[in-house]
Amino acid sequence: MASKSPETREAEPDQPKAETENQDPEESIVPEKFPPEEEASLLEESNDKKSEANALFSSAKYDNAITKYEEAASVCPHYLDYELAVLKSNIAACHLKLEQWKEAIKAATDSIDGLGRLEKAEASQKRSEEEQQKKYTEQDEVEEEIVSSGAQKSAPAAKEETLAEAVRRKQQDDILRIRAKALMRRARAKSELGGWSNLASAEEDYKILSTMENLSVADRKIVQTQLRTLPPRTKAAQEKEMSEMWGKLKDLGNGILKPFGLSTENFQMVKDEKTGGYSMNFSQNGPSQ
Repeated sequence: MASKSPETREAEPDQPKAETENQDPEESIVPEKFPPEEEASLLEESNDKKSEANALFSSAKYDNAITKYEEAASVCPHYLDYELAVLKSNIAACHLKLEQWKEAIKAATDSIDGLGRLEKAEASQKRSEEEQQKKYTEQDEVEEEIVSSGAQKSAPAAKEETLAEAVRRKQQDDILRIRAKALMRRARAKSELGGWSNLASAEEDYKILSTMENLSVADRKIVQTQLRTLPPRTKAAQEKEMSEMWGKLKDLGNGILKPFGLSTENFQMVKDEKTGGYSMNFSQNGPSQ
């Protein structure tokens, strides 16, 4: 059975350089945008390549799909964070199919980061619009219209959604949808890759997903299952890595202490059961038998 397309939406961006803390805002470099006609042409070309990539994904040609998605991303204007985020999320889906966990993590993280930049920019724009509107409202003198009580009762109770508000709400829904996909893909890849750090990070992603209201029934079930099974895996990985680390430190310590006729066996770590902390005891003859 052929696989479904990972996502039939748009793409993700070359990340703009972050401003340094000491950089003058007036001197900050703003990503240059293409003229509207050129931007539309580039986006159309990017979408065409993405459609080709979707078809390759559906045919289980995942390596070829990755190449085509990357071509789509290279053509897409670098400041279109949403479109680029979708492409990166799709690339992550391809790497998952190929069991290339590290590559899937990177692509999904790039997608999530792009969406974060987009949300930050939109929030800033919204605040600016609200401040501007408030400024105009305060400057204008508005005469209060006297309305009869009957007219007040017949007036609509709720404010109708404006076109701009509807567009903004649709954009936010799209961002949340792609973020959920990217988080699911990154969490899966980290869980498969294993290791204390990756498993703990996968737990954090699944915790975020558990708070999202736009998950499908199937995805929510996966999240709930992972939140039950990951903690013991994470703990076991932590204990294993800590044991390995102590083993390496012990070997290093023995190398240093050997010229003095000592070894790490002369130093015993004693755990305080009340506090969970450790204290070190020295024994000239080594551990007691």
